[in-house]
Amino acid sequence: MTDTVLVTYGTTNGSTAGIAEAVADVLRKDGLTVEVLPAGSVTSVSPYDAVMVGGGLYAGRWHKDARRFVRRHSGELAKRPVWFFSSGPLDPSASERDIPPVRGVRRAMDRLDVRDHVTFGGCLEEGAKGRMAKMILRSGKGGDFRDFGAIQAWAQSIADALART
Repeated sequence: MTDTVLVTYGTTNGSTAGIAEAVADVLRKDGLTVEVLPAGSVTSVSPYDAVMVGGGLYAGRWHKDARRFVRRHSGELAKRPVWFFSSGPLDPSASERDIPPVRGVRRAMDRLDVRDHVTFGGCLEEGAKGRMAKMILRSGKGGDFRDFGAIQAWAQSIADALART
């Protein structure tokens, strides 16, 4: 049985952090010990039995903190169960169909034998940081497209898988 799980993420405006917290809540309800940390603040993954890495999608790439985390810790990540998630589409598409990982995430998945990846809808609301975010909001394309039911179901499937290890 896996006891300690790290859920880490790269985010600019907090949407991916919200998904990470929702995932952690489900894992905790299943009796797991879970730490949720920004990817840039993690110094080691050795204390964890399993790791989940999330990244916001920006212009077809994972958030730089998530990419750097995976690069920096790839040796240790390869020795434990790992799952990836992305957040990004500012429309309902992630709830309507499976969105495959972007190319860089797919390469990391293959290298590390990642168990699964899912893309969830993103969230961009007033007050968001960044020139591009402000342009998107001005064009009327913001909103919260996160599907917390789907997030919880995915997290439960991971909790179930970890209970079997």
